[in-house]
Amino acid sequence: MGESLKGKVALVAGATRGAGRGVAVELGAAGATVYVTGRSTREQRSEMDRPETIEETAELVTAAGGQGIAAQVDHLEAEQVRALIERVEREQGRLDVLVNNIWGGELMFSWDQKLWEHDLDTGLRILRLAIDTHIITSHHALPLMIRNPGGLVVEMTDGTGQYNAENYRISFFYDLAKTSVIRMAFAQAKELAQYGGTAVALTPGWMRSEIMLDAFDVTEANWRDALERQPHFVISESPAFVGRAVTALAADSDVARWNGQSLSSGQLAQVYGFTDIDGSRPDAWRYLVEVQDAGRPADATGYR
Repeated sequence: MGESLKGKVALVAGATRGAGRGVAVELGAAGATVYVTGRSTREQRSEMDRPETIEETAELVTAAGGQGIAAQVDHLEAEQVRALIERVEREQGRLDVLVNNIWGGELMFSWDQKLWEHDLDTGLRILRLAIDTHIITSHHALPLMIRNPGGLVVEMTDGTGQYNAENYRISFFYDLAKTSVIRMAFAQAKELAQYGGTAVALTPGWMRSEIMLDAFDVTEANWRDALERQPHFVISESPAFVGRAVTALAADSDVARWNGQSLSSGQLAQVYGFTDIDGSRPDAWRYLVEVQDAGRPADATGYR
C-alpha cells in the first residue's frame, strides 16, 4: 500500500495481539499514524495473562513505516476511553479510522456447556468484553471522526452475517457476542451515512493468532505442522491478511459502497487484489461451507 494512508490517523482498539496487531501493523505499512490500545503492557498483564504487549505492537507499526503510539486502556472504563479520544484530538486533531477489535474472552468459554450450565457471571463478563467495549469506544470516538467526511469504522467479529445467521456458533455467549457486533456495524452505518462516514463488520477466516499457534504448538514459520492434528487448518490465514483488508478499505475513496455490510478478508482480497504473506488469497468462509461443514476431506485447492 506504500503511503496510501499517509496523514491519516487510526485507532485500533484492542491491538495487543491477533487481528488487532495485524491490522495496526498493516495500517502502519500504509503510512498511517496508529494509536494501539489494550490492557497488557510490559509492566502489567491483563487477565489474558499473555506475553504480548501494546508497546510491541506500536514498535511493529513504526518499523512497518507508520507511527505507532501505545496507550494502555481498559475499554470497559468509559473515562479511560474518553481520555484516550481527548488525547488523539489534542495530538492529531482528527480521527480517520476506528477499528473496534476489543475482545479478550477467548479463554473464558466452557465450550461444551449449555446456557443454563455455563457460569453466569463469566458469560456476562464475555458479553461485556465483546459488546460494551465497542459501544463505549464508538460513543466517545465518533464525534471526533465525523468532523471530516470519509471516516471508517470497522467492527471486527468472527463470521459473516450470512454464516452466523445460518449456523450456531458453538456457545450461547460466543454466538451472541459475535452476531451482535455485526448488527452494531449496521446500526452505526445508518447513523454515520449523513456525515460521509462508513461502518462495516469484518471477519478474518481461521486466523493464525498467537493463541491459535500456541494451541497447536506451532509457529508462523511451521504452521503447516498443525495439519496432522487438524487438516482443515490448511485454509488458515495470518493476521496480516485481515490487516490488509482494513487497509484496502481505508484507502478506498469509494468505501461508502460497503456501508453497513458484513465483509470477510477473503472476500475483499478478491476485490482489492491483496494477498496474505505467502502470496495466497485464502477464502475461508466459502471453504468452511463447501468443504469443512460439508464433510469433505481437507483440501484448499481453489480456495487460496
